[in-house]
Order: sequence, then structure tokens, then C-alpha cells
Amino acid sequence: MAATAHQPTSDPDAPARPTVHRATDAGSAPVRAPGGHPWLIQGGMGVGVSGWRLARAVSLTGQLGVVSGTALDVVLARVLQTGDPGGHARRARAAFPIPELARAVLDRHFREGGPTDPSAPLRATPRLRVTGGTPADVLTVLGNFVEVWLAKEGHDGLVGVNYLEKIQLATAPAMFGAILAGVDHVLVGAGVPGQIPALASRLARGEPCVTRISVEGDEEPLEHLFDPGALSADPLPGPLRRPRVLAIVSLPVLAAYLNRDEATRPDGFVVETSRAGGHSAPPRGPMALDDAGEPVYGPRGPPARPGCRSAARSRCARSPGWPGTCARNCSTGPTREP
Repeated sequence: MAATAHQPTSDPDAPARPTVHRATDAGSAPVRAPGGHPWLIQGGMGVGVSGWRLARAVSLTGQLGVVSGTALDVVLARVLQTGDPGGHARRARAAFPIPELARAVLDRHFREGGPTDPSAPLRATPRLRVTGGTPADVLTVLGNFVEVWLAKEGHDGLVGVNYLEKIQLATAPAMFGAILAGVDHVLVGAGVPGQIPALASRLARGEPCVTRISVEGDEEPLEHLFDPGALSADPLPGPLRRPRVLAIVSLPVLAAYLNRDEATRPDGFVVETSRAGGHSAPPRGPMALDDAGEPVYGPRGPPARPGCRSAARSRCARSPGWPGTCARNCSTGPTREP
């Protein structure tokens, strides 16, 4: 996912090249596009794939570095159980504003030097539950704090965290941990993130909040209560800064739905078009597949490339970035992207 500013080239037919800005050291001021907005948003993907090192490197160039917020409770537990090479997690833990919670996590999961028997299973992590569970909530809060804090360490560039709407049990405690670390942006996709703007506001104020959990087969969602004040007997740090919420959308109808009400309206949108490949939204209505097993999109689906007669338009080979060969009888003929 990227928003780019381009510099002209001497060849009018050549593709525009992005203008790259780099801070040479942690003390350099980040350089951004006019208006203070980054022209590039780094994707925060996978479990431990888009980690703090990558996000920090991107942020140091003046752009928006993004960490993946998926399963950071497990990521932190595994880092501690394998001895925390480099001591990064423990360094971030020392900055956590509720010390007794950080100590409890360290006492439970940290193994000096890692496991003595590499083949032995690692200790299980506590599970998040709809009814709430303090050990799981604390580990989730601290895992997100550590990842964002390390990404922001030593500079004042922008850092965001990416969450999946479909992983709803972790949303509130995860976002609270990121807010404690000073996260600048919260990006949410993989669903309809209508709850996120209000959650961000309440969490920044340290207020209890309810996440509605969708359960397949149930008509009504379950309610998951997360109360930041219940994590510790000590007062919460404050005031906390509310991050900007960016909804990841691929269809205009979703953006319009979120924008129509102040309660669901994000601070901005990240628009994923057909270039997003597997991230493209499925067809609206009943699923239908063509002879090649590709989804068939109707008139309200993702736009096709001009001249493309393929039903699988969101994965057309003529879309920039698609690495395959188009075997369909497009009016422009088969092509292979470099």
C-alpha cells in the first residue's frame, strides 16, 4: 500500500520515479510531502514479518513505517522464551509505563539464554476470551507496546500499526498497547472497521470499551469488554494521544458507508485497487467462478483494465505488479509483466 509523489523525467514516455527522502541519522528531521503527509505507507503484513526494524527504517526516511499488529502477544512470548537476542524486548519493557505488568510477563516467559533443549515445546501463551482474561490482555498490551516502541525508538518519524478487523478479540488491548507507545496511525482492513474510530478515542482516554465480536452462525454479536483501568491498581499514565485511524478499503461503497456517520468515520482511507492481488474484495453477492476457478465480478466489483474481457479482473495480468502471464483473449493481446 503506497501513496507516492513523483519526480519528472527527461523522457516523457518513461514511468515517473518516486522521489526518495532519507534521514541520514536518528536526529535528522523526517522529510515528507507538502502538507506533512508521507507519500509512502509501508504495508504492515504477516506475523512478525513487517516488524519493528522494517517500520523504523521506513520511518527514518520520512515515510510511514507500519508494524504488523497480528499475534504480537505470541511474538513477544516467543522472543522472551528464546532468550531475547539483543535484549530489544527487555529494553522496550523497561519503558513500559506500568512496571508491575511488565515484570509479570517477564517472570512468566523469559528464559535467560533460551531453552536448554531446543526440541522441547515452548510454554503456551494465555488465550484471549470474550469474557476477558487478564494474563492474555496484559501480554497483548505489552506485545504491541514493545513492537511500536522499538519502531519509534530514537527518532520522531511516523509509525503505524496494522490490525485485521476479523481478529476482533485482540483489537482493544492491542490498540491500547500501541497507544501507550505513542503510535501515530492505526490501519485496519480485512473487514468493515466501523468500530475502530470510537475505540481509538475511548482507549486514548483510558475508558472502558466494548468490541462487538461477530460469531459465524450467531445472529447477534458477542460483547467483549476491555477496561484499561482494570489492568493495574495504579493510575494509568496520561494524557494519551489518540492515533489517526486509516481504514483499508477496496470498494467505494465501503468508504461511503464508513464516512456517512461520525462514529464510524475514519481519519483517512488506504485504497487497495486491483494491484493488491489477493487483498482485493470478493465479488458482491453470491460467489461465482469461471472455468479457470477465478471469481466473477459484476458491474460493482473492482474495475477492469481498459480492453480486458477477463472475468477475473482483479487479477488481470495487465495490472502493474501482476507477475503471471495473461492467457485470456484481451483486446490488447496476451502479455507478461516484467
